[in-house]
Amino acid sequence: MQKLKLHIAFVLAFLLSSCGSAKLVNGSKDANPGFSVKDIIKTHQAAEPQFETLAARVNVDYEDEKSSQNITVSLRMEKNKAIWIKASILGITLSKAMITPDRVQYYERIGGTYFDGDFALISDWLGTEIDFEKAQNILLGQSIFKLESQGYKKSVENNQYKLAPKQELALFTHFLSLNPDFFKIASQGIDQETEGRKLRMYYPNYQKVDNQVLPKKVVIKASENDAITTLEIDFRSVDLNIPIRFPFTMPDGLTEIQLD
Repeated sequence: MQKLKLHIAFVLAFLLSSCGSAKLVNGSKDANPGFSVKDIIKTHQAAEPQFETLAARVNVDYEDEKSSQNITVSLRMEKNKAIWIKASILGITLSKAMITPDRVQYYERIGGTYFDGDFALISDWLGTEIDFEKAQNILLGQSIFKLESQGYKKSVENNQYKLAPKQELALFTHFLSLNPDFFKIASQGIDQETEGRKLRMYYPNYQKVDNQVLPKKVVIKASENDAITTLEIDFRSVDLNIPIRFPFTMPDGLTEIQLD
């Protein structure tokens, strides 16, 4: 089970994935208490990065109560269509993943295992339903929730705009906070108190790439009762709108990762 969680964390880390030209959202140094919920949501949606392709070098730190690991990977993506990830050392491929809106494929050579399915595995691990769009938004610094102005209330806390639903759902509670400069996510989270589960996403740094604001670092913490898993994702370099390919072939002779 421990190894399975590491597989899931690896895939989740790179579910980064609407094309066109977007204006850079310029806010202010200080949050404005008079800014309406409608304007906060509208400005946040306008801040979504717009690009066709992305290529990046990414450093990932994984840690839970039993182990820790650091890997550097190559990421290629055609936004909303395909994400390709490869971890290698000394020119040897250790693992590779290919993600589309309806399919998650992954294999790793050291253990000789693979996964080929949908997002159910990741959703089960995080304790909340995840699809391609939500996973994409996690790594783009956008809300994973469907934001409707009439359904949210706002406050200003720690110089951030905090949005919370006026009426929480029975099974879970959630929140999100946005920074006032680019109206990107500062943090967002989901709590399932009956299951003892919490999911937190933090965005301590952002970077500008070709007039787009993208996360520089993302920290994901998933906890269930006293067990905590932390994933820190650092983008070392990012290039937008360059020609890329997605070579992916599942090798023979691997053992399928079992979900139970």
